[in-house]
Formats: sequence, structure tokens, C-alpha cells
Amino acid sequence: RLLNAELALFEAVQERIAESDSLVRNLAAGDPRVRWVRTIPGFGRFFAVLVVHEIGTIRRFSTPEKLSAYAGLVPSVHASGGKVFHGRLTKQGNKWLRWAVVEAVRPAVTTDPDLRRYYERLRQRKGPNPAKVATARRLLLLAHRVLSQERPYRKPESVTMRPRPRTALMNPLPGIQSLACGLKEAPRIEG
Repeated sequence: RLLNAELALFEAVQERIAESDSLVRNLAAGDPRVRWVRTIPGFGRFFAVLVVHEIGTIRRFSTPEKLSAYAGLVPSVHASGGKVFHGRLTKQGNKWLRWAVVEAVRPAVTTDPDLRRYYERLRQRKGPNPAKVATARRLLLLAHRVLSQERPYRKPESVTMRPRPRTALMNPLPGIQSLACGLKEAPRIEG
């Protein structure tokens, strides 16, 4: 008797899963935005439908940073004495969007070598969780671009990561070329 009840429950759950899967398939097939998001590494049918429907219309977010804030993928900020400190995630925002994008990181880093390098570089410096969140923000940036431009994701043909200019090496006083520290001729700094 108990076994029959458990079997009936199992069959009801299986039936509900099939209905939900059919609904997700229909949503994915009928919406071009879902097709565009699915072209981003890491987003399958389910996550693409979830992301598109949680974002709604992309025009609500003028920048990817605003979309990241909506998803709660930005650090908390605390300022004291003129110093700004960045802390943990705010956890404010749309928890379903945040969950979907963070979960999409693993398949994204296993399929896309550029995202894998990005994730690994951050993981070595900051640890696995900050690397996962930063990569999730990168995926959300790609989703914003795809939805704003209304076209599928196209991987750049050549991605060159240029280092940021090192401000410490720049001459802070452009009028002064050197402090004569025993040098016969001061090196000329072009600014």
C-alpha cells in the first residue's frame, strides 16, 4: 500500500516535470531573446529562459553595471575617513537571476577557453567564490550586450588583453623632468 502511494507520487512528479519541460521548450522556441542568450557560453535552454524572463525588457538597464546591481552581483561599499571599502555581495536584487548566472559559470568555464583563463586567473588571486561571482558578472555583461544589440553572441576573433597603464610610472608633475639625483643627464619622460 505504501509502495503504491509512493509510486503514484513519483509518477505525478514525473508528469509535472514533463509539463514544465514542455513549457520551457515552448518559451524558448517562441522568443528570439532566449535564442540569443543561448549563444552565450554556459547558458542552456532553462537558464536562458530564466535570465530573459527575470530581466524583462533590457531597456530598463542603460548599462551592464545597472543590470549587475539588479541581480545583486555587486559588492557592498562602505566609506570611512575618505577610504572606500568593498565587501561581500549585497544580496539585494533578483535572487533568481543571480542564481542562474552564477550557476551558468561552471558550464561556461568548461566550454570557453577565454572565460576559463579569466576565471582561473581570478581564482588564483582571490579564491574560487570571488572568481565565480566576477565571471558571473562577465556573463551578465555578455547577456546585456546580446539583448541590447538584439543579435546572437559572437566571440571576438582575437581577444588581446592589454594591461592597464601603470599610473605609478607616469610622471605626476609633467613640468618637472627629473630630480637631479646625481645623474649626468636626466631621462626624458614623454607625457
